[in-house]
Amino acid sequence: MTAEFLQFGIGRWVHILAGILWVGLLYYFNFVQADALKAAQADGSAAGIAKHVAPRALFYFRWAAVVTWLAGAMMLGAKLDDAFLFKEKAYIPIGVGAWLGTIMFFNVFALIWPNQKKILGLVPATEGEKAKARRVAFLASRVNLMLSMPMIFFMSGSGGLFRTPFFH
Repeated sequence: MTAEFLQFGIGRWVHILAGILWVGLLYYFNFVQADALKAAQADGSAAGIAKHVAPRALFYFRWAAVVTWLAGAMMLGAKLDDAFLFKEKAYIPIGVGAWLGTIMFFNVFALIWPNQKKILGLVPATEGEKAKARRVAFLASRVNLMLSMPMIFFMSGSGGLFRTPFFH
């Protein structure tokens, strides 16, 4: 296998598949689980979601974020700084997408996951701390939801950047 095949062939598919899992779970949390958890709390059956579904979904959510970001960085390779610093005009779309994805990645590990650990009881927290954690995790998740739409636009709109002889 050539380095080009690994970087652009395998790397692209890993990036796409992990990204689908990451954004898919983001949409699940925002469009399905949030309302389902409210309804389950109302009838006293929220324990199953909080104990069994949410921790497992958050595990895949976090690791899909890691794999997506790393595979994207691998595809950019030596051009990573060109994209992040907008050094070349051709890298502006992918740079915007990469920055949005990086902000989303940061939100997952700096805001969403630390607060979800409090909410789910994985780390000790008072009821006041859990209430604040719910709000922070909710807002960070909604920010990621909103950022995901332009991120997907910019990332998919820059597909021509990664054309190589392997794909022609």
